[in-house]
Amino acid sequence: MSHSIDVSFYISPDDIERMYAGTAKNVYTVSHDGRSVSFPIRILQPFITRNGIQGSFRIHFTDQNKFDRVERLG
Repeated sequence: MSHSIDVSFYISPDDIERMYAGTAKNVYTVSHDGRSVSFPIRILQPFITRNGIQGSFRIHFTDQNKFDRVERLG
């Protein structure tokens, strides 16, 4: 059985460039239920657009708390 966390955020195109340059590796945000969360920015790669990344996402984890998958909400 897996568990998940819901987050909303905006990552600017400049921050995306820092990811590709290797200077930005993690996203730090607060989940919809108030928990602080950090995760590798690379898991969001499928959602990158010319305008950066924006929206609400559900991040799924395995029972061993390892990243499983991410999906865009709404």
